[in-house]
Formats: sequence, C-alpha cells, structure tokens
Amino acid sequence: MPTPLEPAPEGLAPGRVFLKREDEHDLGAFKWRGALPVLRGYREAGAEAVVTASTGNQGAATAWAAEREDLQAFVFVPETASDTKVALIAALGAEIRHHGADMDEAKEEARRFASDAGFPFFEDGAEPAQFVGYGAIAEEVLEQLGEPPAAVVSPVGNGALAIGIGRVLADRSPATLRVGVVAAGAPVMAESWDAGEPVEDDRSDTFADGLAVRVAIPLAVEELLDAAQRVVRVSERELAEAVAAYAGYGIRVEGAGAAALAGLRLLDPVEGPVVLIVSGRNIDDALWARAVEDAESFPP
Repeated sequence: MPTPLEPAPEGLAPGRVFLKREDEHDLGAFKWRGALPVLRGYREAGAEAVVTASTGNQGAATAWAAEREDLQAFVFVPETASDTKVALIAALGAEIRHHGADMDEAKEEARRFASDAGFPFFEDGAEPAQFVGYGAIAEEVLEQLGEPPAAVVSPVGNGALAIGIGRVLADRSPATLRVGVVAAGAPVMAESWDAGEPVEDDRSDTFADGLAVRVAIPLAVEELLDAAQRVVRVSERELAEAVAAYAGYGIRVEGAGAAALAGLRLLDPVEGPVVLIVSGRNIDDALWARAVEDAESFPP
C-alpha cells in the first residue's frame, strides 16, 4: 500500500522538496508498516495475544495489525497520552491500560504484564522486522521520485523509522544524505548517536509525543549509527512553527510529523531533490490549534 510522494507546496521550503505522506494512511501514521510483519511472526509462533507500550501511533498500529492477524492486543499508554490517539487505539479493538508519567514508565509495566501473562512483548524499535517494514518507505521514494534524492530527512523517536529508511538508502542510493531529527527536549537518541553507544538521559519533555523517548534501545542505537549520517535537534518552538507552516498549506501534522521540516531548516542547502518524511497526523485539536495560532508560546 504505497503512500504518496508529492512536491511540497511552493513556499513551504526552499529548493526541490518532496513530501512522503505517511500521514495519508488510514491510521494517520507510518507505524502499520512495522507492526504487521512483527505480529504475523508472533501468530506464526503460536501467540494468541500481544502486548505493547505506546504514546499512540504504535498502539494503533498494533491494534490494527492484531485485528488482521486474529490476536488480542493489550496497549499500555502513559497517563499523558493524547486523547486523539487513545481513542483511535480503542476504536481498533485493543484493551488499553494507562500507566506511568511517560512512555518508558508505561513500557516497564507492559513488559511486566507480558511476562506474567506469557504473551510476547512488542517493544517498538527493538524488532528487526520493523526495520524491514520501514525500509519499504525508502524503496517507494526511490521508485516514485525516479532519481536519487540528495537528502532524506526522517523524524527520530526510538530510531526504527530512520533505521529502516537509512538501511535501504545506504544500499541503493549511497550518495543520498541520511538525516535524522530529534526533539531537543528528548535528546537521548541524539546523545547516543553522538557518543556511539547508548547513554542515559532522564529528559523527555516535548509536545511531539512520537519523539518522546527517554531510554535508548541498544539495538536501535547500534543500527542508527550506520543508518543516519547526521542527527540534528530541534526545539519545541521549531516543531510548532513547522506544524503551523504545514497548516498554512492545508496539511495537518502532529509534532513528529513536522520534525523533518523543522530539521531541514537547520541543514545547509544541497543540490537535488530533498524528501521529508511526514510521519503522522494524529494530534489533539487543542494542541494543534496552539501550535498553529501561537507557536511562540512553545520553548525556543
């Protein structure tokens, strides 16, 4: 199910910029590409249920894939999870458990529950099948664009999306610059990439819940070191300004979905087409309105 690749609206960004519209999927985000092969593997191994933790889009994708693979889905979300995303997870049939102040606290409880129940725990960013699923995005970009992109810019939460895309580009389009974008308020993946190994950082303060990672996954860090050639950090205000910029052209995106555009503004110009991964659109109305109408209210 390819998603569209389309020229960015004139004025959104300088140069030849294209948008890979993962937000156009029925779920409003890219996560289905990784969830489906992972859950298919669980079912083939005899599982009857699956457990995951999520700020929203991962949970929705898990519930969506579980329905297709005839599995029961348990999704643990933090108390601060987006109402929009939680409603989507519930509508897709998963059993929702609220726990903890952030994603990583919800993950710890989900892992305990899965162990006690004897169900597989689907840790987002730690399943190799996800990387393959997300690599299909890069394969589609290369086919749809018809020429090698000069750069591809991806949001980085746990790193799986940038890893999948970066792997394919490194193999099939090695001249393409591979860039990941991290929220400065949740910097652990950028710090780990800089250090060349997982590091600890207790910060996870960003309205872009898809980027709100506090604990780095060792496998993801290892893979990201090769998959990304640059990792940049963007502020909350830069993310909000990017959300507002998209809104000015009739495109509704969540914070993580705007990250590639925010990151592009920090890069030196390149010669040739640039592809921005628009990873998702699922954002609460009040938060979206604040970003669009008052981006300066977010920390610089």
